[in-house]
Amino acid sequence: MAPLIPQGIINPELNLFFALLLGVGFGYILEQAGFSSARKLAGVFYGYDFVVLKVFFTAGITAMTGLLFMDYLGWIDMGLVYINPTFLYSAITGGVIMGFGFILGGYCPGTGIVAAVTGKKDAMTFVLGMLIGIFIFGHFYNAFEGLYTGHFLGNIFIYDSLGISRSWFALMLIAVALGAFIITQMIEDRVNRTSASEISSRPPYYIPSFLVLSLGIIYLLLPPEKASSYREKPAGAIWENVIAGNYQVCPQKVIHQIKRGHDGMALIDVRSREEFDAFSLPGAVNIPVEELLHRRWKEFFRDTKRDKLFFGNGGSRAMESCITASRAGYKRVFMLEGGLNRMFEELFTDKSLPDTTVYDLQARSTARFLLEAREFFLEGGLAGQLEKERQRIRAPEETEVIPVIGGC
Repeated sequence: MAPLIPQGIINPELNLFFALLLGVGFGYILEQAGFSSARKLAGVFYGYDFVVLKVFFTAGITAMTGLLFMDYLGWIDMGLVYINPTFLYSAITGGVIMGFGFILGGYCPGTGIVAAVTGKKDAMTFVLGMLIGIFIFGHFYNAFEGLYTGHFLGNIFIYDSLGISRSWFALMLIAVALGAFIITQMIEDRVNRTSASEISSRPPYYIPSFLVLSLGIIYLLLPPEKASSYREKPAGAIWENVIAGNYQVCPQKVIHQIKRGHDGMALIDVRSREEFDAFSLPGAVNIPVEELLHRRWKEFFRDTKRDKLFFGNGGSRAMESCITASRAGYKRVFMLEGGLNRMFEELFTDKSLPDTTVYDLQARSTARFLLEAREFFLEGGLAGQLEKERQRIRAPEETEVIPVIGGC
C-alpha cells in the first residue's frame, strides 16, 4: 500500500509540499522534546542526560517493528521504499565529522536548524558553519568525488552486511535498545546523584518492554511468508515441484483420458471466453486465470476424486493457473505439457500414417495409439462426446473471490 507517492495515491508533483509539512512537524516535535537545547543534546556525551539516545532508540524500534509486521501482512510494500546507497569511505568520514561537530557545537543538523529558528545564537553560528561546509563541498566536488563515492556497497541493510537474517537483527536491536535504556538510566542516576525516593517513584516500564520484546520474538518465529489460509502451500515446495516437472501431464495421457470419457480428469481451459467458444476439448470448463480464485469454483477444485488439468494454447497461462491453484491449497492439479499446440502437433501435423510395424514394441504401441486417436478425433468419435460432456459439467453462479496472498 504505502509509500503513497510511488503507489500513485499522492501526486508526485506535491512531493516537496508534503516534505515541507513533514519537516515542520518533525521540527515542532524536536522543539517540544527539548532538542533545541545544546545542553540537553550534549548531555549524552557527559552522562547526565540520555534523552536523545532514548528518544531515537524508541523511535527506531517502534518504526522498525511496525514496518516489519505491516510488510509481512501486505499492508506496505517495502520494495517501494528507497534505501540510501552505501559508500563506505564517505560514510565513515561523514560520521567522524558529524560526531566532532555534535560534541563541539552541541547540535546535529536537524536540531541545529530547530534551535536557530527559536533564536539561539550558538545554533545560528552552527548552521552558518554547516552552510559554509556545504558550499565548499559543492564548489570543490571534483576534488571530493573519489572520497564521496569510494567503495560502493550498494543499497544494503545492516543485517546484510552482518550476514544475519532480518528477523534476528530486529530481535537483537530490540534487546540492545532495552539494555541501553537500563544502563544509561543507571549512569544518568549516578552522575546526577538521583535520590532513592525519586528512583522508586518512577513508573515501571516492564509491560511495554515485555511487549516489544515479545513482538521481536514473534516475528522471529513467523514463517518466511504469510499464508492466507491453513490450506495454502509454501512457495518453496511448489517451486520444487515445478522444477521437477511434477505438474506436467503428457498429451498422450490426456488423449487417452478423453477417449475414455475422462471420468478421472477434469479439463480446465484457461483461455479467453472467445477462444473457448470457438473450440475446446470435450467436457472442458472455461476458467480464465483471473477467475480462478472465485469462490464459485471452490467445490469444483476441492473434489479430490478427479485430477484437475489446466490447458491453454501453450504452457505459460496453464502453468500460472496450476501454480495459483496449488498455492491456494487445491490438490491434484496439473497442466497439459506444451498445451493444445503440442497435442495437435502430435495428432495432426504429421499427415502420414504412423508406422505400426516397427520392431520396438514401445514405439509400435505409441504409433498405434496415435493412429487410433487421430481417427477418433477426425472421424466423429469426438463429436458425440462434446455435447454430452458440456451438459455434464456446468459452471456455478457465485462470484466471491477467495483471498490468497503471496506467490512463487
